[in-house]
Amino acid sequence: MFEAIAFYLFAALTIVMFTITVMTSQALYAITAMAAGMIFISAFFFILGADFLGAIQIIVYTGAVMALYAFGMMFFDTTRNVIEKRTNPKIVFVLGILAAVMVVAIFVAPIVSNNIHALYPVEANVGNSQAVGMVLFSKYLVPFEVAAVMLLVAMIAGIVLAGKKMDKSLTLMADDQIALNHTSQESNHKGGGH
Repeated sequence: MFEAIAFYLFAALTIVMFTITVMTSQALYAITAMAAGMIFISAFFFILGADFLGAIQIIVYTGAVMALYAFGMMFFDTTRNVIEKRTNPKIVFVLGILAAVMVVAIFVAPIVSNNIHALYPVEANVGNSQAVGMVLFSKYLVPFEVAAVMLLVAMIAGIVLAGKKMDKSLTLMADDQIALNHTSQESNHKGGGH
């Protein structure tokens, strides 16, 4: 009973957070909702007793979204169009209480849920992280390596796309050309041009 309530609660919250991520026009709201959605996804792992995967979900994915958050704050003037409207501070207080209750529920769920049985139970003398490693590097080795190659390709593509946006490569220019380029940019900024 508790597992079903927790599942439907976190499923609804995850869908709401990712809907906000897709539908909002504000970058900060989208990234914040994405981080919250990733945390709510980790609740499913905690409910199923996979504590290691739940912690990895929070650390890796939410950490990656926070890095994206930092880059979004640095590269874009994201706070320019954000206008906060706090018409009712009681709503903020109630939402804060609900968030605290949900965090407690995430950590209490594995303790309470002893009725869930895995289809492929692990050995008794093997811990959670060892069981994940055994399955990941035996049964799912090829998809794991394919995912690693896809992430490498995405990283190289991001570097190439970022490099194409640069007007001139500073590594291929001589020192006097770099100094000349720098002084011309300063004069443009002082004159009001970009």
